[in-house]
Amino acid sequence: MRRQKRDKSNRAYSRGHSAGLQGKSKEQCPYTDVTTRQFWLNGWRDGRTDQWQGFTGVSGIHKIANIG
Repeated sequence: MRRQKRDKSNRAYSRGHSAGLQGKSKEQCPYTDVTTRQFWLNGWRDGRTDQWQGFTGVSGIHKIANIG
């Protein structure tokens, strides 16, 4: 059975969140479409906040289920 693709907004948010957790710059956003870029940036901001609050590694596993 084929696996359904998630919509672009969820995928962009998730990728932005992981980029934020890794401490990458927001200038590295790969999207040019305004709407998709905004979802990526929202995820990036949340990822940076989680990094600052210490939700990295094992302590951040509980947040992964809430993202995707």
